[in-house]
Amino acid sequence: MASNLLKGTMILTVGLLLSRILGVLYVIPFYQLVGEEYIGLYQYAYVPYSIVLAIAVSGIPIAVSKFVSKYNTLGDYATGRKLVKSSMLLMAVTGVLGFLVLYFLAEPIAHLVIKDKDTLITVQDVATVIKYVSFAVIVVPVMSLIRGFFQGYQHMTPTAISQLIEQIVRILFVLSGAFLVLKVFDGTEKTAVSFAVFAAFLGAIASLFVLYWYWKKLRPEFNDLLKSSGNATSNVSLKNIYKEILVYTVPFALVGVINPLFQFVDMITFNRAMAMIGISGKESGIYLGMLNLTTHKLVMIPVMLATGFSMALIPYITSYYAKQDFAQVRKSLDQTFQILLFLTVPAAMGISVLASEFYLVFYDQSDAGTAVLAHYAPVAILFALYPVTTAILQGIDRQKLIILNLLVGILTKLVLNTPFIKMFETDGAILATACGYTVAIVLNIVAIRKTLHYRSEMVIRRVFLIIVVNLIMLSLVFISKWSIEHLFTVDSKLEALVVIIVCAIIGAAFYGYVTLRLGLAQKLFGERLTKYTKKIGF
Repeated sequence: MASNLLKGTMILTVGLLLSRILGVLYVIPFYQLVGEEYIGLYQYAYVPYSIVLAIAVSGIPIAVSKFVSKYNTLGDYATGRKLVKSSMLLMAVTGVLGFLVLYFLAEPIAHLVIKDKDTLITVQDVATVIKYVSFAVIVVPVMSLIRGFFQGYQHMTPTAISQLIEQIVRILFVLSGAFLVLKVFDGTEKTAVSFAVFAAFLGAIASLFVLYWYWKKLRPEFNDLLKSSGNATSNVSLKNIYKEILVYTVPFALVGVINPLFQFVDMITFNRAMAMIGISGKESGIYLGMLNLTTHKLVMIPVMLATGFSMALIPYITSYYAKQDFAQVRKSLDQTFQILLFLTVPAAMGISVLASEFYLVFYDQSDAGTAVLAHYAPVAILFALYPVTTAILQGIDRQKLIILNLLVGILTKLVLNTPFIKMFETDGAILATACGYTVAIVLNIVAIRKTLHYRSEMVIRRVFLIIVVNLIMLSLVFISKWSIEHLFTVDSKLEALVVIIVCAIIGAAFYGYVTLRLGLAQKLFGERLTKYTKKIGF
């Protein structure tokens, strides 16, 4: 199980990593095309789009994978097939309804987040980009359903590849559209952003074609499993199927919406709170763009590991929980928490230490952008832990607790956001986000402990060891950065990239050497790693 879980996680993680890297890299030329003042218009469209999308479909892949995995474990392959066939039309209708809601609510949403009188971006500008991005909602529900079906059979590759192709196609249209509008047709930055957000629809169409290709390729395997089960028709009624799927989907729809909902809280409170302390709408709009788009893109890179884990973990936990094999459930939890923190902590903290270089490489030299990124990057650890803890609760059928804990976390963010922004400006919004996520994660862990009687002294010891090694490694990276900056002034993208590469190599070499020497890496990643490390003397 451990090796299969790790393999499935790595497939999803590699796909998500490449997709996330592309999702960050394209911002570099796009930022240069539209400029710092108009980049914020892009995030004004994507935050409400992400919320509608999360409510409509974000729980579908995980819910369907959980449902299919459960019935496949019981030898009932027909019920999963019945779900997919009957849900295609339902998902298509859901997509159209989601599109209509977002399209016709575009202007009211725009009035919520911005005022015309003191900003470059008007209410009409925000409404326009929201309408353009709403078309993508039509396609995504069907796409999510098919991805979930594949994951239920532990086929993670179709999801990973389709996500990657979706991102590539979207980025090509974002950049080519913006370039043509601005450089060929002499259009405005606002028009370029409108075309850029419409690219989400084109990327989703491309992803759907990839999934269809995989469906044709894997259909013989699915048919063979159906025949071998000796039960070609399902005895479970559609009513019971949809009831069970709804129970699975609702919590994860809310889980998927937590990050964009936190961003939406910033959208409706940030500019007003900053105005209360005398900061102009133009300046606060730039800071909000840094918080919700430019730095957020970088902060979310380490989080892709958690997303891969949560998607791959649920079918396995569901399967063992259905068999009442609690020893395997606890073993999978031990492995997940350790590997997650082993990889996420150094990535998040490394971005924080090298914040000035990262912001210069991807955007421009900016003291404000550097400060926001440096303070925001460690929150990625919380962003990573949250989906994994909710995936565990979903796997052990504690959906109501997921909803309750999520609502408490969002309420914490909502209550603290305005007073924290008034006290600490942009850092206040970051702090409120950290507090909201921490509350939700702690409540999730308490629920896991009570339900599974899960407590591992070994995990606590290893997490403590990971933290200690990371602190030493980060000190070494900081000294390396300080030494380089005293040799020459870092004021170009190439020089900043050199600093990042040199410091990353030094940090990774130290982290790898120490964790291999201590035997920690071998214990986490199993026999395959041990086989290679023995050859080099570890």
